[in-house]
Parts: sequence; C-alpha cells; structure tokens
Amino acid sequence: MIMDAFNLSGKVAIVTGCDTGLGQGMTLGLAQAGCDIVGVNRKIPQETAEKVNALGRRFMAIQADLSKQDALDDIVNQTVTEMGRVDILVNNAGTIRREDALNFSEKDWDEVMNLNLKSVFFLSQAVARQFIRQGQGGKIINIASMLSFQGGIRVPSYTASKSGVLGITRLLANEWATQGINVNAIAPGYMATNNTQQLRDDAQRSKEILDRIPAGRWGTPADLQGPVVFLASSASDYINGHTLAVDGGWLAR
Repeated sequence: MIMDAFNLSGKVAIVTGCDTGLGQGMTLGLAQAGCDIVGVNRKIPQETAEKVNALGRRFMAIQADLSKQDALDDIVNQTVTEMGRVDILVNNAGTIRREDALNFSEKDWDEVMNLNLKSVFFLSQAVARQFIRQGQGGKIINIASMLSFQGGIRVPSYTASKSGVLGITRLLANEWATQGINVNAIAPGYMATNNTQQLRDDAQRSKEILDRIPAGRWGTPADLQGPVVFLASSASDYINGHTLAVDGGWLAR
C-alpha cells in the first residue's frame, strides 16, 4: 500500500539545528512518521526533546559545533553507539549575516560558509560512509533556500552557501545513487522564523515579499513536515539530486 511507503517506524534520523523553527518542525514531522531522532545543536533542545518523547519516540541530544571538522565523525559514532544505526540525515543548521557587499567582512563570510556549506558536505560524507557500512542505503536531505536560485540583497555569504548546497546536492546524488543513497534538498520559501525576523519587522519589505507570494502568507515550520517525510521515506526512492521548493509559489511568480 502506498501509505506504507511513508512510514518511518524503526528509522533513526540525525537532524542538525532542531531546537527551534524549521528544524524543530521537520523533526516533529519525522517523529510523527515513526523516526527516532538524534538532534545536533550547540545547546540541548529541551522543548524539541520533550515533544519528540511525547510522540513515543526516542530523542538523543548531541552538543556540537558543526563548524569544527573533528566534531562530525563523533556525531556519527555517538549515533551508532546509542541508536544502533542511522538512516536519515537532515542538514538543517545554518546562519546568516546581513550587510552590504561593499562592507562585508571576511569573518562573516567564513562563519556562514563554514556552517552552511562546509559542514553540510563533510557531515554528509561521514553519514554516507556509515550508510555504506550498513549496506542498506539511506537518505540525505539538505536545506537550501530561495537564494539557491536567486541573488538576494545584503546576504553575500548566505547566497553563496545556499547556491553551493544546491550544487553539492546534485554532485553527491550523482556519486552515491548507485549505493542506494538518495541526496535531495528542500528550499524553503519565506518562512516565519528567527532568520526572517528583521524582514518581517520591516513593514515595507514584508509587504513586498507577501505581495509576490501567490499563497499570500509567510510559510511555517509545519509546511516542511510533509516534504521532509516524503524525501526521508521510500516513497522518494527514485528521486535523486532534486531541490524541492516549498515556497507558496514564490518562484512561479
């Protein structure tokens, strides 16, 4: 039955940056579909852990600085030691810096690129090696952006990093599909999260954004639950290297 293809019971998902916002929303969607969760954050995501446990799923918290290369293998090792395996990786953790390109600093460039792109590649590499050891394939879901497709304004390193996420999603899919590893991405549209607080507080800019969204509203974390469960499930086994826009129609306009 087709609905069985979306069932994630018995699966273990690593989700980075799951303490609030989109990461928490996707985590809860995966848990509702049956996943046990390993949440990787700088701090313990207490609220997310409680909500996952309330759904009857296990939640394991790992505190790590994803911009540090030596933390990535430890994440996989701790997951396998405590949970027995890993089946899904959601590379959600990210950051943003806003400044005119003429004034943008090297520090802001490096901090964004290291977390948003470098850690995505190398954590994917570490998890893919574990998938291959397990011999059963797996699912990697990267979080891209509307700025994977467009240039944006005053966010040069964020735009570069998210354009890179789209590219390496395709590259990894090309290399790993024969191993039964599906690598895809979700590109959220304009979502009501901490990252967009400045935009939403700017009445003129917020109106400009809403006027372009055919759905007529900002997205919410719940809007990503269906897409992430789909890409994490066997229902998407023949989807490779695709970046799925969840944007209320923004790109269509």
